[in-house]
Amino acid sequence: MTIELLRPARAVIQYDYHDLTGLMSLMNGHSDAEPAPALDVLWVLYDRVLQVSPQRVDDDERDRFFLSKGNDPKAYYAVLAAAGFIEPRLLTGYGDYDSPLGLHPDRVLVPGVEASSTRGHGLPLAVGTALGLRARGLTEPRLWVMIGDGEIDEGANQEALSFAGHAELNRLNAVVVDESGSAARAAELQRRFASEGWSVQQVDGHDHDKLELAFAGAPDNRPHAVVARVRSRQATSRS
Repeated sequence: MTIELLRPARAVIQYDYHDLTGLMSLMNGHSDAEPAPALDVLWVLYDRVLQVSPQRVDDDERDRFFLSKGNDPKAYYAVLAAAGFIEPRLLTGYGDYDSPLGLHPDRVLVPGVEASSTRGHGLPLAVGTALGLRARGLTEPRLWVMIGDGEIDEGANQEALSFAGHAELNRLNAVVVDESGSAARAAELQRRFASEGWSVQQVDGHDHDKLELAFAGAPDNRPHAVVARVRSRQATSRS
C-alpha cells in the first residue's frame, strides 16, 4: 500500500504580523525598520490568500507570486521568513556578496521566489506564465503579481495588461501598490485596467480585512486587479 504524504496547501505562518518589524530590522542593522509601504499587501497575500508553502515550491498546482515592485525586497524577505521559506538568521546577511538574499530576489537561491530580477517586468512574466499554465491544462493555480504605480506606465506593462484582458487570463491577478497619495491617480489606474477588460477594485492597502476581500473578489472569466492605496516612504517618514 502506498501512503501519500499530505502537504499543506498554504504556508504555516510561524510569526505574527507584529513580528515583521523585528524581522526587517535584522536587515537594517538597527531596531527601527525602514517603512515598507507594501508590507501589509505582502502579509495578507501570504497569510490569507496564496496557496503556497515551503513543501510545495515545485508543485505544479501551487499559486505563483511575482514581485515586480523591486524596491521592497526587505519586506518580501521578511514575509518569506515568517512563512518558513527561509531561515530568519539569513536576514542579517542581506545584500552581502556571499548572501543568497540579494537586492533582487533570485529564484535559484531563495525558495519560494518564482523568477529572478523581475523588477518592472513582473506583469509580462506573469502573463507568459499564465499562458503556459493554460496550455498545460493547469487551470487551478492563481498568479499574483505586485507592481508599483509608476512602472505601469512602461510600454511592456501596458501591452501585457492589454493582452491579458483580451485573452481573458482569468487566473491572473495584479496588485498595484499606489504610493501617489492622489485619488485622481488611483482612479486613473482603475480606469486603465477596466478599459482592457479586467475587473478592478480600489482598497486601503493597510487594511488587512479589506485587502483580503478585494483579493477574493476575482471573477471567473477575466483577470483581476486591486489598486492598493498606501502611505509612501516619504509620507511615513514625515509623520
